[in-house]
Amino acid sequence: MIVASTLGGFFEWYDFYVYAALATLLAPLFFPPGNDTVAFMGTLATFGAGFFVRPLGALVFGRLGDLVGRKVTFLITMSMMGLATIGVGLLPTFATAGIWATAMLVALRLIQGFAHGGETGGAVTYLVENSPPDQRGYQTSFLQTTAAGGLLVSIIITISLRSLLTEAQFQEWGWRIPFLVSIFLLATSIYIRTKLEETPIFKEMRATGKLSKRPIGESLDSANRGRILLLFVLCAGLGGIFGACLFQVSAPFYAPMQLSAGMG
Repeated sequence: MIVASTLGGFFEWYDFYVYAALATLLAPLFFPPGNDTVAFMGTLATFGAGFFVRPLGALVFGRLGDLVGRKVTFLITMSMMGLATIGVGLLPTFATAGIWATAMLVALRLIQGFAHGGETGGAVTYLVENSPPDQRGYQTSFLQTTAAGGLLVSIIITISLRSLLTEAQFQEWGWRIPFLVSIFLLATSIYIRTKLEETPIFKEMRATGKLSKRPIGESLDSANRGRILLLFVLCAGLGGIFGACLFQVSAPFYAPMQLSAGMG
């Protein structure tokens, strides 16, 4: 159960971060030529767009999970994100399709972020509802390792390919391989998740007719509860996201540029 949930989280974070690992290369491929800085900022903005739709994905798939079950929702979010990542590896470049290439890239990143929002909350819920009461914190804590693991593997694969291929080969077609690797990750993750059982808590609620009809409203019914949730999102959620992006995404590109400028 833990392996299936964390493997899915690792796979989705790999999908999310492989784009960031290739941001400097993707900029001239999918954005208008002429201004490298604008193209690079556009690439990072497209990466950031995935974060903005994650809360919406959490709301939609959280509600879906309450209606049809955690397992089905798991499979939907996994499939959406995997196919979106594979799609990036198959996209035409700006030189071939013009602004349509940019639009398709943005659309796939939005789909990816939307599915990721549902995946994260779904994985936590699945583990909590399957864990003994005294083990819930411990078992769900494994999910926190998946973001760093996904980032690390995406960077390792990217560096390895750049070492094995010439610069011309990597820029022409090699950059597609990290995205297309998701075909195997997606197939493995879906196979494992099809073997999962629905959570016993959800089965019991469905059998007794106790499934929530308005989960979002019930979560925010109390004024104090809503304020506490908002405070948590602003302080812990956004703070963690900004910190993670600063060190995991921006720094690897900012530092080399500054070092190159200093050496020059």
